[in-house]
Amino acid sequence: MKRVFLVILDSCGCGELPDAALFGDAGTHTLKHISGSDKFSCKNTRKYGIANIDGQEYLDPVDNPKGAFARLAERSMGKDTTIGHWEISGIISEKPLPTFPDGFPTGLLDEFSKRCGGVGWLCNKPYSGTVVINDYGKEHLETGKLIVYTSADSVFQIAAHEELYPPEKLYEFCRIARELLVGDLGVGRVIARPFVGDPEKGFTRTSNRHDFSLEPYGRTMLDAIKESGKDVIAVGKITDIFAGRGVTESLFTHGNTEGMAVTKELLERDFEGLCFTNLVDFDMLYGHRNDIDGYAAAYAEFDGWLPGFVKGMREDDVLMITADHGCDPGDVSTDHTREYVPLLIIGKKIAPVNLGTRSSFADISATVCDMLGVEFDSPGESFYNTIVKE
Repeated sequence: MKRVFLVILDSCGCGELPDAALFGDAGTHTLKHISGSDKFSCKNTRKYGIANIDGQEYLDPVDNPKGAFARLAERSMGKDTTIGHWEISGIISEKPLPTFPDGFPTGLLDEFSKRCGGVGWLCNKPYSGTVVINDYGKEHLETGKLIVYTSADSVFQIAAHEELYPPEKLYEFCRIARELLVGDLGVGRVIARPFVGDPEKGFTRTSNRHDFSLEPYGRTMLDAIKESGKDVIAVGKITDIFAGRGVTESLFTHGNTEGMAVTKELLERDFEGLCFTNLVDFDMLYGHRNDIDGYAAAYAEFDGWLPGFVKGMREDDVLMITADHGCDPGDVSTDHTREYVPLLIIGKKIAPVNLGTRSSFADISATVCDMLGVEFDSPGESFYNTIVKE
């Protein structure tokens, strides 16, 4: 294969993992719950096997799917974006990244404030990102103090009004935080959360979010592909998740629609290697806000985009569609959920095979590298020989 397009439907889980109860996620099933919305459509992904994946019988399986398909279990101890993408790329995380349900140590925040010029900080609690700016936005504007908060995930989030601190200034603050958050405080991501508005009409977050991730602590398939002289084109927040490592070109996007458009445009590019795309809206706009209809509509948009992409694929192209964790909008919480993720594999040389339930997301990294002829010691098991037509 010459080109692999790996598209992450961020948080589109497909049923609780056996250990989900340990994470407070018993009974979660992102795909099943959004399928109950009248906004949902899987007409095209169903043709390629989404309804034939283990545990998806409610979607009415087809007799002869056009693609290969599987359900992947997560071996890593976590359910967040960083750990999920890292496992897809060949790193198993034996321990979860640190979380701070009681907030961050005040000594850390004081040092952070000092390095930022003494700006000060507010909040320091787990908080909904849309609620925290309305609860603290007025004080933030009056004092200039940064709104620092976290969630159930391993994140250090900084919210700031764009008129008070333009995005580039906020990114500077985030880089300072990233330098401080190491060792036992090494959260997966520092996230810039710019917003606009006023106390009377309310505040809203903008699309200028930016993530500053912990650097992967092992070699990934991105590293291996880049070192082999091939391309690794990162679309969306992929570059952020891997701290820029193993990436040859970054194409930042604002939302699913732009991410899909950019990925489709790359079909016309004569590159060799991996296009790695993250479609973040499923998670950021709908999963975390318990918006079942919004999530279902976003899935329908992707489903409608798929035929046009497949039509433009070349003889030696492969499309892989998967997710990095769950974020069930039908769950009682707004947190990520511990779920299996679906996998669809589409291409002119791909046999329509049921790969069953796989033991790790890392099987993707092993298979992608085999497809591209790249040597990589993945902890996953390649299914390349099973799905590629002779």
